Amino acid sequence: MNKVSEILSYLTDVAPISWQESYDNCGLLVGDANALVDKVLLTLDVTEKVIDEAIANSFHLVVSHHPLIFKGLKNILLDDTTGRIITKAIKNDIAIAAMHTNIDNSFYGVNRALAEKLGLNDLNILHLNNTETQIGSGMIGELENEMSELEFLKLIKERLNIPSLRHSCLLGKNIKKVAICGGSGSFLINDAKQCKADAYITADLKYHDFFEADNEILIVDAGHFETEQFTKQLFADIILKKNPKFAVQISSVKTNSVHYFV
Repeated sequence: MNKVSEILSYLTDVAPISWQESYDNCGLLVGDANALVDKVLLTLDVTEKVIDEAIANSFHLVVSHHPLIFKGLKNILLDDTTGRIITKAIKNDIAIAAMHTNIDNSFYGVNRALAEKLGLNDLNILHLNNTETQIGSGMIGELENEMSELEFLKLIKERLNIPSLRHSCLLGKNIKKVAICGGSGSFLINDAKQCKADAYITADLKYHDFFEADNEILIVDAGHFETEQFTKQLFADIILKKNPKFAVQISSVKTNSVHYFV
């Protein structure tokens, strides 16, 4: 058995809470830091189904990427989804924690996991937050072999297991240097262009964001859930590296709120 705080420290050793963005809410959100737990359930989002899974399988710690409590709460009511989740968690002694932009900003975090899945090498932070090379937004690297734009789009679909992509105008040039930002990343389009990336993969792009490609770069929206889906395994790997005997399980609940009709 380990304290909740000890398990969370494995993650914050890689991505300290101080690395989170000012708007974020990382760390322990519900529960007792000193409670003893023997296993952890890992998820991208804390939904009611995830908490039900935790209850059914006697998990007393849930760690997510996206914070359950993100904006200020004025009340906790059972006719509200967040209220029901918090109430269920407290009644069943389940602690809930989030590792969000702190692990987004880590060199060994979300973007590295995505980069490795795409087969990128020679990785660097795309936009450094300070003078340190391990903290910042996005990542940039190179494919082992350059490929056509259509081959590149097919690679993304296959590696991320997604049915469709949104992208800017094809430019008729090969792709070698690739910038990425898991989740919402429109704010890094100019950084990707300045770094002379051939392509930039991110999510949550608006109509006008694609115009910023400006015939310089291929911009690809591969989906928020899809570009962050490997975070759960990242959490597992970090915890098991610190404590190989601790039980970790990735939630069986697919929490993607976006569905595709193809």
